[in-house]
Amino acid sequence: MSAPRGNPIPSAPPTYDEAVGINTNYPQPYPVPDPGEKTDGKGMNPPPYMGQPPPANNPITVQTVYVQQPVLFYDRPVQMCCPSCNQMIVTRLSYDAGALTWLSCGGLCLLGCVAGCCLIPFCIDALKDVDHTCPKCSALVGSYKRL
Repeated sequence: MSAPRGNPIPSAPPTYDEAVGINTNYPQPYPVPDPGEKTDGKGMNPPPYMGQPPPANNPITVQTVYVQQPVLFYDRPVQMCCPSCNQMIVTRLSYDAGALTWLSCGGLCLLGCVAGCCLIPFCIDALKDVDHTCPKCSALVGSYKRL
C-alpha cells in the first residue's frame, strides 16, 4: 500500500518551534490568532471593555416601614404597643362570663346540679372569656372568646 499523492506524511513529530509556530504542513485544531491580536488564553478574543454607566445624580429616598404583626390574644397577658396611647405595655386581663360559662352551667343543671352547684362555672376563670386592656389608658385592646 502506498501513501496517496498530495501531502507527504512526516516521518517524525514536529519540533517545539514548529508546534508553537504556524506551520502549514500540520492542520491546526483551533484558529490561530494573528501575532498582534490579544487573546484571553483560550484562543478567544475577550469582549471589549464596557464600563459601568455613570451614576445618576438623582437622590434616592429610602422609607422605612415597620409592619406590626397581628397580636393573638389568649388567656395570658400580652406585651404589645397599645394602639390608643402608643406605649409598650403588658395587657391587664379581666374575665367575663361567656358562652362556655353558660353552657357549662346549663350542662350541670341537666345533670341535676340545681341546688347551686350549677353556678360553679361562674367562679372558674378557665371557663370565662378574657378581655385585654391597657394598664395606662384603660382602653380595650383585644378579647379572647372561649367559644
